[in-house]
Amino acid sequence: MIKSLDLFLQEIDEGDWAVISSATDYPENWVIPDHSHEKHQLLYATEGVMVVHSAQNQWTVPPNRGFWIPCGHVHSLRCVGPLKMRSVFVRPDSFPNLPTETKAVSISPLLSELIKASVSLKPPYAEDSRDARIMHLILDELALLPALPLLLPLPTDPRVHRICLAWQDEPGDASTVADWSERLSLDQKTIQRLFRKETGMTFGQWRQQARLLLALERIAVGEKVIDIALELGYESPSAFTSMFKKQFGKTPSHFFR
Repeated sequence: MIKSLDLFLQEIDEGDWAVISSATDYPENWVIPDHSHEKHQLLYATEGVMVVHSAQNQWTVPPNRGFWIPCGHVHSLRCVGPLKMRSVFVRPDSFPNLPTETKAVSISPLLSELIKASVSLKPPYAEDSRDARIMHLILDELALLPALPLLLPLPTDPRVHRICLAWQDEPGDASTVADWSERLSLDQKTIQRLFRKETGMTFGQWRQQARLLLALERIAVGEKVIDIALELGYESPSAFTSMFKKQFGKTPSHFFR
């Protein structure tokens, strides 16, 4: 059931409870526009991929991983495939040890089961009850959320931004720094310097990360690895799998189990 976004956000932000969970399902390609919350939020999709945007960053979050958003951080979200979202909202003054940075995170089996159990619970939670203990355990787990390398920094410099937009239109493009140097009439060293300044990555590192995150989207909706590898400019599926494992620690097939 999809609830009106404005109504849902109003209910969440006006509530006085310290922590609450909710379950909302969205259809394929559903977009939630820029917004923020007065509470911290953990997004967790049991099915589907979330692509989350802030002003200068993009995260691609596969199923069974999560996304942590401190209160006040403006963000938007796009659903890749139908999305089964589970959210946890925490009042900022209720637990001081929660993360302060926006990040994609690993969800432990324990936290996963706690979130699934909590969505049916309604506040107020009786002191020392099962409901209260579940919510307290969730808070303890939120303080330990490990970050995942699913971030793609987005440059603001118009010259570097042009390169990134062109690649997003044609992700298999194999243009080198030398090629872009000629097109932009810009020194190669300047392009590399701008990439490092704007994204913290080299030209090659940014393109590699962008390819792998796009691959996550495509694998999640059922596309074949061989097709993805060739469309994204890899020489072979094995070359793609090797780079995927190097970045994410697992092969594509194991990553989505």
